[in-house]
Amino acid sequence: MLFDRFTRFLVIGALVSAAATALATSPSAAPLCLPQPPRVLDQLHHAAAKADANTYFQLFMPAATFVGTDADEIWSLAEFKRFAEPYFVKGQGWTYRVTWRQVKLSSDQTTAWFVERLYNESYGETRGSGVLVKQSGCWRIAQYHLTIPIPNHLAKNIVSIIQQDSKASEK
Repeated sequence: MLFDRFTRFLVIGALVSAAATALATSPSAAPLCLPQPPRVLDQLHHAAAKADANTYFQLFMPAATFVGTDADEIWSLAEFKRFAEPYFVKGQGWTYRVTWRQVKLSSDQTTAWFVERLYNESYGETRGSGVLVKQSGCWRIAQYHLTIPIPNHLAKNIVSIIQQDSKASEK
């Protein structure tokens, strides 16, 4: 009888331990907390390339804004999730390789502004810029703005193409 109770105790203990371990290592158990803005941005690009939606979206503040390359792409985090999650679910992420980055911190070390040059196979050189905010020791993205830089000598031609496309869309 003592052996049966002891065996039950061990089995229950093992189950509780396994459940606690599973919860502790579960992606949603604790929000991702990174201590430096460049690490947040590196993790963002890594998660996007791996189509890891859970990690990717944890890096944003709940009230974050994502500004994409199209004029209409000014999204709340919820709107951006609705756009991006179908790609991530299919295992389709996007890869942007950082070629240069500058991060500047506020005097109280709670706000960071960044600009980074990126390379993407489809779009070539792109640029990311934005703001990160530190709360409870963790940095989160408050705004991310992805752009495709246009060389000055091409700007008038590109603007003309965009204007023609806008007029054609209105019809």
